[in-house]
Amino acid sequence: MVAYCQHCGNALHVSARFCSSCGAAVPWPQPIPGRPLIRPRLGRQIGGVCLALAQANGWDVAAVRILTVVGFFVSSGLVGVAYLAAWIGIPEETAPYPGAYPPGV
Repeated sequence: MVAYCQHCGNALHVSARFCSSCGAAVPWPQPIPGRPLIRPRLGRQIGGVCLALAQANGWDVAAVRILTVVGFFVSSGLVGVAYLAAWIGIPEETAPYPGAYPPGV
């Protein structure tokens, strides 16, 4: 992701606080690069919560799923309640147009 100075239009590094050309302060906070938190339709196992968290943060989906299962047993089901809340709270990915799911059919 590339940020630009609002005063001179020079390209800035994502972590820059000041412009290297004109010295103007970069507005804070900068948008965080990455995908939005959306439950995808393809590739999910149960509700798509682990896949959504993995894709939004750039993590390995298998590791997130394993940590979720281990956390479920270690926390006496508290992770299961959090999973259900995330299943309800995280929006589902919309189809590009009606009748497009599954793709290629």
